[in-house]
Amino acid sequence: VQLQASGGGLVQAGGSLRLSCAASGSTFSINSIGWYRQAPGKQRELVARVAWGTPSNSAGSKAYADSVKGRFTISRDSAQNTVYLQMNRLNPEDTAVYYCNAKMMIIAGGHEYWGQGTRVTVSS
Repeated sequence: VQLQASGGGLVQAGGSLRLSCAASGSTFSINSIGWYRQAPGKQRELVARVAWGTPSNSAGSKAYADSVKGRFTISRDSAQNTVYLQMNRLNPEDTAVYYCNAKMMIIAGGHEYWGQGTRVTVSS
């Protein structure tokens, strides 16, 4: 599986950005796709995750970090094999490099794949 992340940039506090993660390859074996972020000097943390093979509006199909609940929305376009992260009401604490991650089904080996990062900078 290959993951191509895009959409980062510089935005003022209170603004919005939408990140995209396009998956290719053995996408039929993906279990879920998530967005992680890593700020300078900090560990990489999960931002949001969406199940891949189940309906995206089913219970438990999405998960968010507490720090982004109500501001960020993860969604999936199955036809385009793309996951989006809509980020609203951004604040400087959201500044980080954002990475998309694919977890494969256990029957497919349970591997993880990472996309290249996309930088998000929120100015105050």
